[in-house]
Amino acid sequence: MADDVNIQEQAKALGDPTRHRIFRFIADADRPVDVAELTSHLGLNHNAIRQHLAKLVTAGLITQDTSSSGTPGRPRLIYRINPTAQGRWGLVGPYQHLSRLLVDMIATGSTAEEAGHRGGRALSIRPPGTPEDRIAVLQETIARGGFDPRVRPRGDTVEYILANCPFADAAAADPDTVCGLHLGLARGLADQLDGVTVDHLVRRDPHRAGCRLRFHLSPTENAGQPPQHG
Repeated sequence: MADDVNIQEQAKALGDPTRHRIFRFIADADRPVDVAELTSHLGLNHNAIRQHLAKLVTAGLITQDTSSSGTPGRPRLIYRINPTAQGRWGLVGPYQHLSRLLVDMIATGSTAEEAGHRGGRALSIRPPGTPEDRIAVLQETIARGGFDPRVRPRGDTVEYILANCPFADAAAADPDTVCGLHLGLARGLADQLDGVTVDHLVRRDPHRAGCRLRFHLSPTENAGQPPQHG
């Protein structure tokens, strides 16, 4: 019932043509978007844009965060698609991503982890502003996959407890493939972040969730810069 109510609220929010354009612009950007960019794109004033954004945030369609520019002044507000909205309203959801990985795995004859690793390196992520911000970037990206990660930093490691498995039935039927793909995704994601490696993935019953994904964080002076690939 609660999910039905949420869908109704989202449909109502998207019923306004301007809000729908804002939502699609943020979705198609596949990166954080700020008010200034939306104002320039839509030709509306800042106050009107903010009002529409507030309704989209309230409906659970987008999320609002802050991003420091590194200069004095109030941090700017940035907006992304809410991970819980993935798979709705014309957006690509977790199962579509999984199907693409499976097709790649079959077409190339790769192992599940190899196919996942390629997919992880192709993920679109925001560059971390500081070495510490790598934890937030990891959490955001894992959340986009529908896993509802709960973060536990511990010294030079960070563990994410996956409170939801969006592929519970598939993972229960073939855990080596489904979990292997997502372990590979994690390794590919780590490749994009300086000083980040995957320690391990501890599996749990996918219908009860609670899998644990642990990363090791090494000191780095290059966090926030694009990774160099040979």
